[in-house]
Amino acid sequence: MIYSVNGIVAEKLADTAVIECAGVGYACRTSIYTLSALETGSTAKLYTYLHITQDNAELFGFADKKELGCFKMLITVSGVGPKVALSVLSGMDAGTFAITVATGDHKALTRIKGVGPKMAQRIVLELRDKLKGEHVSAGNTALPVKGAASDEAVRALMVLGFSEAESERAVSAQDQSLPVEEIIKASLRSLAG
Repeated sequence: MIYSVNGIVAEKLADTAVIECAGVGYACRTSIYTLSALETGSTAKLYTYLHITQDNAELFGFADKKELGCFKMLITVSGVGPKVALSVLSGMDAGTFAITVATGDHKALTRIKGVGPKMAQRIVLELRDKLKGEHVSAGNTALPVKGAASDEAVRALMVLGFSEAESERAVSAQDQSLPVEEIIKASLRSLAG
């Protein structure tokens, strides 16, 4: 499996970045957010996912692990393949996607090309259920975060690739009376700073 590619951005196409590493150009399908962060001729590192089917192999690349984590979660949803997952992550950044799933806002997903109402509902339902199954703790000691909004915020941060402990610490430092969207935004700011 290819974990990442690190090299010169040889070319940028509509949904693909070509990263040249040691004389080999790797065509990585990617989101518009990752593409916008790349400059032709500059050095870049993309975290990758190799998707292999019976008659094809495609490499998908992302500028950070959070976007890659969202991509991997999306392709586990029934009926969502890599192309639809890429479309979702081109329609909204990883942070917005996590907030959308955490808040159950399936209507926001229907604005994305290729995602109908049923698929949007399935994405939210399946990813929320998967995240609810996660046990949130720091080591052997559970952290003191209580309430549905806090739990949803922690799960949303975990979708973005933050560890359980990081998510719990960031959420527990926020005002728990805020709506879940505000808790997530404040937590993301504290984790980024």
